[in-house]
Amino acid sequence: MGGIGSGRHWHWDAKSTVADYRSIDVRRWAREGLLTPGRRFSWQWSIDDEKVASITVQAEHGQVRLIYRSRDHGDEWESHDYPVRLLSQQCHYGGHREWFACPARGCGRRVAKLYGGRIFACRHCYLLAYPSQREAGFQRAQRRADKIRERLGWEPGCDNWGEKPKGMHWRTYHKLIGELQAWERQSELGLAAFALEKFGGLEYL
Repeated sequence: MGGIGSGRHWHWDAKSTVADYRSIDVRRWAREGLLTPGRRFSWQWSIDDEKVASITVQAEHGQVRLIYRSRDHGDEWESHDYPVRLLSQQCHYGGHREWFACPARGCGRRVAKLYGGRIFACRHCYLLAYPSQREAGFQRAQRRADKIRERLGWEPGCDNWGEKPKGMHWRTYHKLIGELQAWERQSELGLAAFALEKFGGLEYL
């Protein structure tokens, strides 16, 4: 993937989603008071409470500097130290909101999040989709069914059914069950159509 100012030749990975990349969120940094000029802090990512990556951030007037090392598939470590402009927007009800200006050459989009490959850039530069945009119709229906299961306090998955939650009105419960069954039927029909389209019909001797 390309480096800072290297153009857009990293577009090869068009199948990735935002969930596949580590991200930084200017809104969170602003809420936590980390953007005060002169402040220096470390930002890290963890899996199962174990740190897997980190960067150092230097807050300055109108920008932050991202300082870190990266490597690709076992190559030598490469050091990075570059600025990302901050854009301030006045809110209608007072105060202001901070945004990143994407640092990739030819971009400069105003975004809340940047995603880290070799450099941090916006999802448009990396051609990243949201996970829901990569879902087939049957997957979307199943996800909605599982959201109802979550509300009912049940485990996700089409085979998982449980009891009415304590304190829930029966009218609400029956309404949710009806919606759940409808999404399950839609998921099953969608899966069958998806399999037929992808694999074709089956013939038996």
